[in-house]
Amino acid sequence: MPSSKAGSIVKVDRFEVARCSSMYKIIDHLFLIRFISPTIIDEVITGAPEINLQS
Repeated sequence: MPSSKAGSIVKVDRFEVARCSSMYKIIDHLFLIRFISPTIIDEVITGAPEINLQS
């Protein structure tokens, strides 16, 4: 899996969605995404929207 850098936007393809077990739960949500061997993570370089976080 490629390394990611802060502030980058990525496209994730070929992953699984599963029910989240109550053990080791860091957020209160029913589902989680699971990266599997065919998962593809590509950085979006062109055509990505810019998000201005300053208010």
